[in-house]
Amino acid sequence: MSRARGAKAQKRINYSDAPANTINFNQAVKSQLRQIELVPKTRGQERLVVALMDSDQDIVIATGPAGTGKTYLAMQAAIRSLRTGAVDRIVLTRPAVGVEDEQHGFLPGDLVAKMAPWTRPLLDVLHEYYHPKDVVRMMEDQVIEISPLAFMRGRTFKNAWIVADEMQNATPGQMKMLLTRIGENSRIVVTGDIEQADRSGMENGLLDLTERLKAHGHTGISAVELTGRDIQRHPIIDRVLHLYK
Repeated sequence: MSRARGAKAQKRINYSDAPANTINFNQAVKSQLRQIELVPKTRGQERLVVALMDSDQDIVIATGPAGTGKTYLAMQAAIRSLRTGAVDRIVLTRPAVGVEDEQHGFLPGDLVAKMAPWTRPLLDVLHEYYHPKDVVRMMEDQVIEISPLAFMRGRTFKNAWIVADEMQNATPGQMKMLLTRIGENSRIVVTGDIEQADRSGMENGLLDLTERLKAHGHTGISAVELTGRDIQRHPIIDRVLHLYK
């Protein structure tokens, strides 16, 4: 063998002898994940965070106007529980009702695509903590599941964190059906604005639930009411809501 070829052979790297302080790609990605901190900015949000972090509260109901952080904090808590291994998956659901009964017509694609117009606010929070490709992968692996409220009947969710958004558009019967889907080591967070029901001429399931809780409080169920003082979006939102009272 020539001296040149011998020199090339000596430069070959044996990757099995790589230094012990190296990390693989998955470890690197995990270390770069944005950290989750549920930091309340108002007294109302503080009550909600306390309820979300209390493992003895199997069901948490958060009501209040737009911009109070009820959905955002619920999603943060769900992602945090998934990362810590407290649950195996996150289930996102809401009534598929358009604003003021607006008709969207036929929507192409699979179930996830059909639900996209309604679940976008929930997915926006996920995309703050995961790359879009990772979110798609988790959906394929059923780590994240999107399910229309109508498809929840007959199921029991175990080791899951269920976020039910915009539930003022659910009927009392649908609300009862949802709350009885909870299984072992699962939690349900119900969010919505009692005053912004988009389903005309039907009973407001969220209002019905909160009134039942006021009359008959139960251990393991927390209800947190947020107000205009808890709005953390643009301050003009509070003024707009005041106009429509």
